[in-house]
Amino acid sequence: MWLNETESKHKWMQIFDEIKARGVEDIFFISMDGVSGLEEGARAIYPNVTAQRCIVHLIRNSIKYVPSKDYKAFTASLKKVYGAQNLKACQSAFETFKQTWSAYPGAINVWTKHFHHVEQLFDYGSAIRKIMYTTNAVEAIHSSFRKVTQKGAFPDETALLKVLFLRVKELEAKWDGGFIQNWSLVRNQLLVHEGFEDKVLKYS
Repeated sequence: MWLNETESKHKWMQIFDEIKARGVEDIFFISMDGVSGLEEGARAIYPNVTAQRCIVHLIRNSIKYVPSKDYKAFTASLKKVYGAQNLKACQSAFETFKQTWSAYPGAINVWTKHFHHVEQLFDYGSAIRKIMYTTNAVEAIHSSFRKVTQKGAFPDETALLKVLFLRVKELEAKWDGGFIQNWSLVRNQLLVHEGFEDKVLKYS
């Protein structure tokens, strides 16, 4: 765990450099929101990492430009894009999406700007996509941290880190035995992927 006043490529590079020095030889995927410098910092240490923008965050960013009365229909149209069966269907659904919601150019721009992150999902099998398309797992941890820090006052960083450490120990006990759904299917899909077969066999 690191505490930094700013987020930058340099800071993230230092973090990933420390992670590598502690024995993490490779990182396959990073699921991220729009954190400044994270992707560049990760690639400086792990050049072949696949950085994936969180689809849930993109949805939140885009509905800021949409009236609340249209939220349900708008997100239903989006689901046809990122939830398509294959890349061709995704691209077709995206063209329909842009035409349908052209009245909200701000929302369309969010997806146009980051559409390569949607397209790259279809480089992988459906079981892998289900894991990498959202940051929900880490968001759950952040939410748990906020519950123990929002009402407190901390004289220094050490005091804060002690509280967070105790919270991590509670989460370890709560989530002990947790697993990734359909892991065997995920592993098989990685094994048949040209870019990951050797890596999976190496680290299995």
